[in-house]
Order: sequence, then C-alpha cells, then structure tokens
Amino acid sequence: MSDFEFFLYVSLLISTLFLILNLAKKRKHTTSSPPINLPPGNMGWPFIGETIGYLKPYSATTIGAFMEQHISRFGKIYKSNLFGEPTIVSVDPGLNRYILQNEGRLFECSYPRSIGGILGKWSMLVLVGDMHRDMRLISLNFLTNARLKTQLVREVEKNTLWVLDSWQENTSFCAQDEAKKFTFNLMAKHIMSLEPGKPETEQLKKEYVTFMKGVVSAPINFPGTAYRKALKSRATILKFIEMRMEERIQKLHEGNDLEGIDDDLLGWVLKNSNLSKEQILDLVLSLLFAGHETSSVSIALAIYFLETCPKAVHQLREEHKEIAEMKKQSGEKDLSWEDYKKMEFTQCVINETLRFGNVVRFLHRKAIKDVRYKGYDIPCGWKVLPVIAAVHLDPTNFDQPHLFDPWRWQSAKVASSSGSATLTSSNNFMPFGGGPRLCTGSELAKLEMAIFIHHLVLRYQWELTDVDQAFAYPYLDFPKGLPIRIHCLK
Repeated sequence: MSDFEFFLYVSLLISTLFLILNLAKKRKHTTSSPPINLPPGNMGWPFIGETIGYLKPYSATTIGAFMEQHISRFGKIYKSNLFGEPTIVSVDPGLNRYILQNEGRLFECSYPRSIGGILGKWSMLVLVGDMHRDMRLISLNFLTNARLKTQLVREVEKNTLWVLDSWQENTSFCAQDEAKKFTFNLMAKHIMSLEPGKPETEQLKKEYVTFMKGVVSAPINFPGTAYRKALKSRATILKFIEMRMEERIQKLHEGNDLEGIDDDLLGWVLKNSNLSKEQILDLVLSLLFAGHETSSVSIALAIYFLETCPKAVHQLREEHKEIAEMKKQSGEKDLSWEDYKKMEFTQCVINETLRFGNVVRFLHRKAIKDVRYKGYDIPCGWKVLPVIAAVHLDPTNFDQPHLFDPWRWQSAKVASSSGSATLTSSNNFMPFGGGPRLCTGSELAKLEMAIFIHHLVLRYQWELTDVDQAFAYPYLDFPKGLPIRIHCLK
C-alpha cells in the first residue's frame, strides 16, 4: 500500500468514526430531552389550517360555533394552524394574563404582515420592544390625567352635542355611522385640531372610511380590491398629515405664534420628541385608527343593548337627571370630571357593554422562548392567541354571561369592598388588554361612552327600525348599520 493510499484510508476511517460519534451524541441528546407535550387540537389543512373556520362570521354576543366546538372537544387551551402558522389558542384566563404580563420576556406582539403593510411599520399596533415602549410613552405623556380632566372632557362633550344636535325626530338613520362620526371628529380634533363639519375634516373622514374597509379586508393587492383602494387612501391621509406637520414645523422654526401649538398630539410630538417624519406619520395614523374604531363600535353596542333593556335606560336617566339638576342649581352648564366620576351606574353599563360585546375579541402574540404552562409546551416561534371574548362569555367566570346585566357590576363593587373576589379581576375582565401593551386610551374611551350616554338618555328615547345585531368578522360590525328612530323627551 502506497503512502498516499494509506493516508486516504486513515482519513476515511477517522471521518467515519467522527460521524458515528457525532450521530451517537445527537441521538443521546435527543433521547435524553423530554418529549414536547403540545395541547390537544387539530392542525387542519396544509397551509390554511383552520383559518377559514376560525374567521367565519358569528353573532358578537357568542364565541361562535368554531370556538364552542374546539373548547368542548379539546379544552380551554388547544393547538391549531391559524393565519398560516402553528398556533396555541387560549381561553384560559390565567394563561391569557400570563401571556400579556410576559410581553417582551416570553411573548411578543405578532400581527399578520398585511396589518403592518397597511398601518405602517411604525404603527404602535405592530411595533415590539423598545420602540413600542417609546411610542407608548409619547401617547401616555400627551394623554395625561390633567388633560383628560380639563381639555378632553370639554372636547368630548362638544363633539357629542355636535352629533346629537343633528338628529331628526321620527327619521330613521344608522346609529353606527353616527357613533363613528362622533369618535372620528373627536380624534381628528385631539390629534390635529381639525374642527367637525369643516371641508378638510369631511374629506379626511371620507378617505378614512375607504382606508378602514381595506384594513378589515383580505390583503389582496389587485386593482379594484378594497385593500388596493385602502393603500391609495392611506397615501392620501399621510399626505394630509404631512402638510399639517410641515405647517407646525415652520411655526416652530420661526418661533412666532407658538401659543397652543402642543394642544394637539401632532404639535406635542413635534415639540417634545425626536421621532422621524415617517415615525410620526405612522404614529398619528395608528392612533387615529385605534381611537376611532373601537370607541365607535362600543358606543353602537351600548345603544343596541340599552334598546333591549328599558330598566337600565330608566336607571341611567334617573342618574343623569340628578347630575343635570345639580349642574343647574350651581349655575354651571358644561360637564366636569367630577360629574363623570358620579356616573356610577353608567360605569356598570359601560363594563357590561365591553364584556358582552367584546370589541377586541382576541390578540395576536408569538412565543419568543419555549414556554411550559399547566403541563403543556408552547414552542418558541409558535403564534399564541389569547381569546378575551371567550373568557368574558364563560359561565364559570360570569353568571348567565349571555344576558345584558349591568347590575352584576354593582354586586362586584360590593364584593370588592368586602374583600371578596370580583368580576373585574385582571384575569377575568380584560376589555383593554393587559400588561405592557394595555390600551393607553382606555380611560378616554370610557369617558367618551359616559358623556355620550349622558346626553343620549336625557334627550331621546330610541328604537330599532329594522332587525340588526353585531357580528364578529372577526372585527365587529352591524350589517345594517344599526338603524334607529328617535323621539325627543319633553
């Protein structure tokens, strides 16, 4: 055997031994690792999984047939394949809270790419980590308690009256559209100092309606589709915001007429942050989206639920008559923060509307580490969906959950004062999410609902003129727009 042949033989032998040892090591590691214990479930079809069944429309006051069947078959934590990804679905209130409280450590926000494509990569909805924290801080610093208690109380009441004054007796109209008009005008004023009814506000509203239709549509970017139209409207809206931004920047550079420049969010961000133009544009658009859509649907739901509950309307009316009488005796006209805090039964109605209607039904999260919970494994990289609606409609958490019962929250308040477990525990009642991503506008949303209800019950009685109800698509919508007819109270 030549030296060369001997060298090849030894090299091959060493390589073979190394390969055998390496395979043995891997096998040993594999056999010593504990097996993954995924929750029970069904992964559905290849690629699409069970997404079509999950997104099938259903009544908003239920959890839908898909969820009912899966909970009945697999329990409150189950696996599936949704939105093109392996997914853990949670209807367990403890796990939901665990997921939200461990944002950034074990889980992070993970919405479908199409949402980021239309809202923008700097949208608060899709941002994670330090950038989300910084954007959220900007919102919190602007939306202070002092601003809520003074400026925003006035603006909410002004915009409420602007909408209610336009209603005509014995004429049928869509209450959902009126609620959207109210919240859009309020957010346009709050964010960019736009006045209701002005041509620029109305034009922006028109573009925003087109934009919203695309946000909730299938992300098909072909000519004529709602998604393509929404992208065009997004560009128009951003151009409008940019023009307003440049006007403010010019004022800041000139140093003239700066009084009130930070009265709205756009001016405050320009004056007090180092965000880029693109970041500010996406921030403004995402806040316009978040502040308008969920609040308007919540108000529409309150109108819908109250129409079926005369007893609650009567008690609301008595509460608000008392507040109005006290205002009259003191010679004051406008509502104040102190008046808002006196609306105790109104808060019960708001809580019950949020619990029963569930504007935000589930959240998109992703495991960024391997997680073990109640004996189940949640692998790193898997999508996780905490389903808030299912917790709110679970009879083990709420007695007779499919009844609109505002008085349950009065009982909860009594239980809280006695030290008993309450309905509003952070596990069972999470209409605004939780953890580091808790909705920054939660108090503003409740303020809007309370003041709108105050003037609504003092001015009008109302009735539905056609059968309608809220459906989950999974976004909430009244197919007929919630048509109502009003009668003025004498």
